[in-house]
Amino acid sequence: MIMDAKNELYPLVSVISVNYNQAQITIETIESLQKVSYPNLEIIIVDNASKEDPEVIVQQCPNIKFIRSDKNLGFAGGNNLGIKEARGEYVLFLNSDTEVDKDFLQPLVNLLENNPNIGIVSPKLVYFFSENKNLVQYAGSNHINLFTARGSTIGFKQQDNESFNHTIETNLPHGAAMMLPMRVIREVGLMPEIYFLYYEEHDWAHMVMRNGFKIYYCGTSTVYHKESMSVGKNNPLKVFYMNRNRLIFVRRNAKPLIAVISFLFYSFVALPVNVLKFLLKGEMKFISKIIQAYFWNITHCKVKVNPYLNEQNEIIYANFK
Repeated sequence: MIMDAKNELYPLVSVISVNYNQAQITIETIESLQKVSYPNLEIIIVDNASKEDPEVIVQQCPNIKFIRSDKNLGFAGGNNLGIKEARGEYVLFLNSDTEVDKDFLQPLVNLLENNPNIGIVSPKLVYFFSENKNLVQYAGSNHINLFTARGSTIGFKQQDNESFNHTIETNLPHGAAMMLPMRVIREVGLMPEIYFLYYEEHDWAHMVMRNGFKIYYCGTSTVYHKESMSVGKNNPLKVFYMNRNRLIFVRRNAKPLIAVISFLFYSFVALPVNVLKFLLKGEMKFISKIIQAYFWNITHCKVKVNPYLNEQNEIIYANFK
């Protein structure tokens, strides 16, 4: 595998993937990347303080950069560690529970090379375990409604076909696979770490757009996603961060009046409805997590969550620059 940062025909792409307690799944991702046709990439694996020994990754995949954090920094923090080690002109953030098409990378590079106003591009995401690997997870996205802090993806759980093979401007990338030019990261700043897990890529996309760049979906590039391998589909951790972070996202991106309305909507509509759903299913552990998420935002109402005042991220960004 050639890794030449000055290759004019094939600019270096740094692929960053964060591992947490799923070494074998991560190895499968690396092996998939090692088969791609694009000749100039480096693979950076960040281990987020896994409890299981991740050294097997290095043993089986020696031709990678391996970074081991001494504590779990979350999705954004782990990726930010990788950025500081990246040499590429472009940086691809790829979940460790994905596998890729052999030719998936060249269309993404071509799009960014020919359109300097694009800040983020995501490929088509298809469910890995769906029948014949043809059920779409992501083919672009609609805006997040700041009143409800909810958005939707285009093509979700539809059969993959030629109608999803176009390349268009969209509203949000998908955190499982998204590529940015390094120059955009240097201008905008690193991924916001206040979220720890979920919503951080959406917030980052808003930071990118506020700096005048566009978000694109590239349907001629395909990544297969095993989805939620590290957290699980019905995990109390996921319930906590999804609910805590939807309120943080609004606080960081909505005007004050909209933020107040959104909080009221969550307090008197979304929260009671979700609690009732979990109650009817007898899932009491989820009820406690959703209530914890709600009160976190009340007890941390003075925390600086403005995207321009994220002190934790500014410290890391200063070191990065």
